[in-house]
Amino acid sequence: MSSGVFDLYRRHLGEGLGRVAAMLHTPLEVGATGAVVHTADGRQLLNCAGYGVFFVGAGHPVVLAAVRDQLERQALSTRVLLNEPAARAAEALTSVAPEGLVKVHFSNSGAEAVETAIKIARANGRHRLVSMHSGYHGKTVGALSLTARSLYQDPFRPLLPDVAHVGFGDLDELTAVVDRDVCVVVEPVQSEGGVIIPEPGYLKAVEALCRDRGAMLVLDEVMTGLGRLGTWWGADRDGVRPDVLLVGKALSGGLVPVAATLATEEAFAPFDKDPYLHTSTFSANPLATAAVRATVGVIREEKLVDRAAELGARLLAALTETTVRSIGHLVAEVRGAGLLIGVEFRSGMHAAEFLMDLLDNDVVVNHSMNAHPVLRLTPPATMTPDEEARLVASVGRACAALAARFPPGSDSAA
Repeated sequence: MSSGVFDLYRRHLGEGLGRVAAMLHTPLEVGATGAVVHTADGRQLLNCAGYGVFFVGAGHPVVLAAVRDQLERQALSTRVLLNEPAARAAEALTSVAPEGLVKVHFSNSGAEAVETAIKIARANGRHRLVSMHSGYHGKTVGALSLTARSLYQDPFRPLLPDVAHVGFGDLDELTAVVDRDVCVVVEPVQSEGGVIIPEPGYLKAVEALCRDRGAMLVLDEVMTGLGRLGTWWGADRDGVRPDVLLVGKALSGGLVPVAATLATEEAFAPFDKDPYLHTSTFSANPLATAAVRATVGVIREEKLVDRAAELGARLLAALTETTVRSIGHLVAEVRGAGLLIGVEFRSGMHAAEFLMDLLDNDVVVNHSMNAHPVLRLTPPATMTPDEEARLVASVGRACAALAARFPPGSDSAA
């Protein structure tokens, strides 16, 4: 990173960010196209990071054209009059959503979508919330109450009252706390929890329990939705229809901050009754919703859901083979669904070292915020065959570098 930008980060954006950048020798990104991030020093890095935002790649020409066109005509609306891009985006999004989710509230981030879901639950008389240990739902105060990790929660207590956390996949624990005044919030796959994939049928059993007890069910698909898992939604893996579904990350094609809360007519009824009950100045703005409509169209027309399933299966097999062969003594498991892939190391230190080895070999990945021994790869579904081959080769070189520093039997490999 150039010294000028580094100093500005430390001075204005946070001393901690500056320290991390200095420690990791973080490159300065200056552009991105497709699966590639361009840096100030001329490097071209494969983007398997971005927290799942770049499912259609960076700067997809169809989405970019839609946003440019809307920007030139009207970026923001008066909020007094109606705007067509919002209506068309809602139509496009509900057309690919699980059956019955016909109402949409647009927001600016996944955490805001979670806050909307909490308010929908309360407006429907569900005043107790239940989420899962190691789940991640954002860091605003309401969302943070559901994000069950004390590291993030403790500095900001007291949080919302009447929130319980149970084990992900543990139906007995869930059964013990669910009643008709409860709203259950769950991810189909725990991404920040370390790419934890539940047993088949788990979500269906959660849905059945909620229906039997009269509870409300919210699926947080901010990370997993729109094809990331090789299905349109994580809900599709078990044939689940929630009362509320949350979507974000990839929703605007990586161009504009936007998220959405989808709901059934019954769940949305309090908001239908009073349209000013929950509002936001920038909600459903024309620029963001133009991006939403274009992105949904690209995913559908380019068959990116199927491509995510196929590419993800190949990458999962290749990464498993490479890591087991080269650093099997350091890796506990490689797992994934579609283009959400996790590499779990036996220690967080080895995971951090491997992240840097990948960066040295021009691949950017994320660590899991609730499971530091797990690195996550979330490449775009638009990755080309040449980029796929380059990724596998780069992972192989990174494995070799890590194995050379931590060979089997060494104290540092324990």
